[in-house]
Amino acid sequence: MNHFLTRREILRKLGVGSAALPLVWNLPSLCDGSPAPHTRKRRLVIMFSPNGVIPQNFWPEKEGELGAFKPSLEPLEPFRKKTLILHGVCDKIRGDGDNHMRGIGCLLTGVELLPGNIQGGSDTPAGWANGRSIDQEITNHLQGNPATHTRFGSLEFGVLVPNRADTWTRMVYTAANRPLAPISSPYQMFNKLYGRVKDRESLKSVMDDLQDELKSVSRRLSAEDRQLLAEHATFVRDMEQDLRGPQSAADEHAVPPLEQGVKEDNDQMPRLTRLQIDLMINAFRGDFARVATLQLTNSVGQARMRR
Repeated sequence: MNHFLTRREILRKLGVGSAALPLVWNLPSLCDGSPAPHTRKRRLVIMFSPNGVIPQNFWPEKEGELGAFKPSLEPLEPFRKKTLILHGVCDKIRGDGDNHMRGIGCLLTGVELLPGNIQGGSDTPAGWANGRSIDQEITNHLQGNPATHTRFGSLEFGVLVPNRADTWTRMVYTAANRPLAPISSPYQMFNKLYGRVKDRESLKSVMDDLQDELKSVSRRLSAEDRQLLAEHATFVRDMEQDLRGPQSAADEHAVPPLEQGVKEDNDQMPRLTRLQIDLMINAFRGDFARVATLQLTNSVGQARMRR
């Protein structure tokens, strides 16, 4: 039987120290358990911005091979030959809710919104989306394979997303009627990615006690309440798995510096966006996730673009 060494085993045999790990960690020939020496990890990033683009600075003037990027896309010049720009793709989902609610709520799910009591600009109120978003579908597929399983599966980044839960502020759904909130603070995201070991140990002990309490309470509940409690218990088990899982990836991955003191306000939006993108890149380098979303503000975001 063939046995393929993991990257960590190879690095140990090569005598690679912690200082060199960030430089060699994602070399194609060191991919975990892969017989193909040049197989690269595939990752998905979905970005949402509600305020559109300046057409003449973004869209190519003609169809076909890209001769050159317009100013807005010039930073992607090194990847121009691998870039595909789609224009005219339209979300034609109808049903409950106004256009802005459907615009973000149906963007990644492709299904109508559920009936609800959130009143938008139309005559019909609506609720959450009635299906799982494509990023979570892909995440579930990757997490089901040991070769592509990661610590978090997916990461949801936000920039100035309002601190409220409604259809205008959510685009990621783990299932019908189950939106997933983005983390809008880069400092909160940093703590999620690189939390302190002592905090993790404390949480482990809390989880042990909590599981026993949930089992005790469950015996005294109605069937409906037991179902709700079961959902909470699943969340607890998932957190336990994360806390008790192998920590070598986090330990061996260099913790990036994070600029401190950036306030979450309109004028700091470019800096906040850069902080979140840098954290996303570092999370990919550490292989914490293979899927990520970056949500800038929300539908009808009303960001003020100052000169």
